[in-house]
Amino acid sequence: MTKFVDCHYSQTGKGPGLFLIHGIGAAKDAWRLLVTQLSKHFTVITYDLRGHGKSPITNLDFTLNDLIADLERLREKTKIEKAHFIGHSLGGMIAPAYAKKFPENTLSVGLLSTVAGRSTEDRDKVLKIIKSMEVEGIAKILPTLKTRWFTDHFIKNNPSLVERRIKQVIDTNPEVFLNVFKIYAQTEMITWLKNINKPCLVMTGENDLGCSPNHNQKISTQLQNSQLVILPKVKHSILLENPDTVASEILNFLLNL
Repeated sequence: MTKFVDCHYSQTGKGPGLFLIHGIGAAKDAWRLLVTQLSKHFTVITYDLRGHGKSPITNLDFTLNDLIADLERLREKTKIEKAHFIGHSLGGMIAPAYAKKFPENTLSVGLLSTVAGRSTEDRDKVLKIIKSMEVEGIAKILPTLKTRWFTDHFIKNNPSLVERRIKQVIDTNPEVFLNVFKIYAQTEMITWLKNINKPCLVMTGENDLGCSPNHNQKISTQLQNSQLVILPKVKHSILLENPDTVASEILNFLLNL
């Protein structure tokens, strides 16, 4: 039976509810560079996924359904009847999965830097990274992730932001980190995205290898009502590398619904 966890969260701003869902080995502060802009128009809720940041760890083998239950618990706690749900990476899987299960609570969905329609080769590449982490340790594989997440230019010019993100991964319980990475690797949305009838924003970086423009085109095509945005030059960490543009695109989408 799915049992929710009461996740640590922050709430700011006024207006319609907007829940922001972070990715693997991150925390609610993944959205910190966007919240000021977004909270001018929305009641913004950011939260730490279970086992991340300040949220508790219960079982270490939780599932996508458990993460959906946590989000519904948070919506109930904040007493927001209907809201927009936007996620990045793994969060970009949680948001549409939530919308599929709770359409009555959902105004719109944002799928940022996420993936669907992966080939067997695509999935095997992710599973290979996870296996390497299990065998060699997470820290040893982090340089590979760093270059997949950030452009060389950003790594060179923003070392403190990059290292802060890497430290978040290191500070996450390794079993939790590997578990959420497996959820990300094994979740395939392409078969059910067509069931979501809410307006959807689909966004990724031009040079994101794992969550490529090609994958995001597939996502956008499957959805009933979607807007696709490809951000030039950036890779996976669009919330840190290009926050102003991401915030502007989100506002452009939400305020024109």
